[in-house]
Amino acid sequence: MQIKLVRIQKVLSEYGILSRRQAEQAVAAGRVLVNGRPCQTGQPVNPKRDVILLDGQKLEFKKDKKNVVVMLNKPRGVITTTKDEQGRKAVLDLLDGLSQRVYPVGRLDRNSEGLLLLTNDGELANALTHPSRHVGKTYRVTVRAMVSEEQLIALSTGVKIEGDDRPTLPASVHLLSTQQGRSVLGLTIYEGRNRQVRRMCEAVGLEVSRLRRTSVGPVKLGMLPPGRWRYLTPAELQALRNAVKQPQNEGKKRKG
Repeated sequence: MQIKLVRIQKVLSEYGILSRRQAEQAVAAGRVLVNGRPCQTGQPVNPKRDVILLDGQKLEFKKDKKNVVVMLNKPRGVITTTKDEQGRKAVLDLLDGLSQRVYPVGRLDRNSEGLLLLTNDGELANALTHPSRHVGKTYRVTVRAMVSEEQLIALSTGVKIEGDDRPTLPASVHLLSTQQGRSVLGLTIYEGRNRQVRRMCEAVGLEVSRLRRTSVGPVKLGMLPPGRWRYLTPAELQALRNAVKQPQNEGKKRKG
């Protein structure tokens, strides 16, 4: 009987241990051992027979695992990672009472706050973060300036951000309020580059003083208190899965 081998990063993703990208990074950093030896990206393994360790912890691969998706209202100062070598507080430290092992879908930087989804469903996580799906992420952005019409137009049409060789995709931008030298924007982006909203604002001369994510696709943060988490409702889960099944919808809206 032929033994079925699967690439290590696919195993870690499909069993909900890490996202595909996180798995590749963990392998490259030497954090994953297979039968006592560091593995390579793409290395074929047998999850039923091979001993696989992540950060020294033996992994168990159970076919009957239950997929879950939770939302967390991430406070400022908390790291979006499964483990921090400097001992800083991470988002997983806030998931008291959650028995399933989950990982973040995308990330919010340390000084940002708001809605963060976490799941052990590797397929859904990959779909939500894949650029072709154009799942919108909406932020409430407070900047230390009175925003001009030119800056709003630049943010909505796409800007060149430092470190990237291509401009950002068109975004949805609205001026929500202005008061005492500050402006509050509602900004929806359809991609997920590192610290993208902050870098977009910097590119047009705006300094961000507060950044709060309020929704991911159809799922809204609502009144969930900072530092608290909850499971998504069945209706929210269905809406989220419908959103990732229609990758062209958002793109059509932005072109129209």
